[in-house]
Amino acid sequence: MKRKANGRLLLNEKTAEAAVWGGAVLGGGGGGSMQDGITLAQLAVRMGDLELVPVDEIPSDSLLLTVAAVGAPAAKERYVRPAHYVRAVELFQKCFDIRPDGVIANECGGNATVNGWLQASVLGIALVDAPCNGRAHPTGIMGSMGLHKKANFVSRQTAVGGNPAAGRYLEFSVSGSLEAAALAVRKMSVEAGGLVAVARNPVTAEYAKCNAAPGAIAKCIELGRVMLMAREKKQSMAVEAAAEYLQGEIIAEGLVKSVQLETKGGFDVGVAVVESSKGVLELSFWNEYMTAEIDGQRLGTFPDLIATIDACTGEPVATAQMQPGRKVAVLYVPRDKLILSAGMRDPELFRLAEQAVGKPIIPYVFNPK
Repeated sequence: MKRKANGRLLLNEKTAEAAVWGGAVLGGGGGGSMQDGITLAQLAVRMGDLELVPVDEIPSDSLLLTVAAVGAPAAKERYVRPAHYVRAVELFQKCFDIRPDGVIANECGGNATVNGWLQASVLGIALVDAPCNGRAHPTGIMGSMGLHKKANFVSRQTAVGGNPAAGRYLEFSVSGSLEAAALAVRKMSVEAGGLVAVARNPVTAEYAKCNAAPGAIAKCIELGRVMLMAREKKQSMAVEAAAEYLQGEIIAEGLVKSVQLETKGGFDVGVAVVESSKGVLELSFWNEYMTAEIDGQRLGTFPDLIATIDACTGEPVATAQMQPGRKVAVLYVPRDKLILSAGMRDPELFRLAEQAVGKPIIPYVFNPK
């Protein structure tokens, strides 16, 4: 990647593709659709010059607005168009009379990494490299950068999405406690058919420096660039390239034997089973992969990165894309190799994940033996 003298990265169609590929791996099974991400990012860079701004390069009191897509990626009636992402920010400004100086993504993922590119391009505000997390996560509170611990914090959120032809289109605003507002938006995603574009919770650049994941978008772009370069030589080489760059390992490779997936409460939850030479690998997921186990032995636990990549094409595979008969490689990257935010350091935020997948998570993350 070539940066300008001021540290800013000029974005183009090549960096857009790389961002989506690298983001999809760091999505850990979640983080949205690569196809949607490519559409958003390429539309944004075609509209004019767009730069990725390091958070250190902007005034510390600059106001940064988080943008996100909330819902279940496998929902069959999900309907969010590029204009909805822009409309969510416009609605936020109108409802709360707050004009942000920049936007930040809520996480990394095939779509999430480039969320904000179009909004920044259309509205003429900065695109800042300080996402709320350096990997994808299932709940909004996990991506709140520790705001849930601020006494009397009032969350402000807007959501837009749904197919007008099906009578599902909605525009929604809410303010209240962080937990209540996040739950309300999640419920609205269900009403909209499974997915909504969201703008929420502005913070200062100084706060983001300390509590978000500065530099994580640039890391997605570099990871994607490394994978795409390896893939030019041989498609499957992208798998090992990803593992090497992230300092992880391929813990299994084989055919997907079965996938149990249920969309409920605005989440995709289930289990994927992969038959490999090392044994039968069970992957539990709640949008993102939560655990990886072979014969009951725990090999990885969220927020460790557990990602599936097509072993033949080298393309990242989200949980919503897992199908029996597909040959996948399972990548594991320990959490200390990732850029993680404040939301990944609070064990209380992991209790819902344990309930969702029915497996212990907190003891493996916060009280490891």
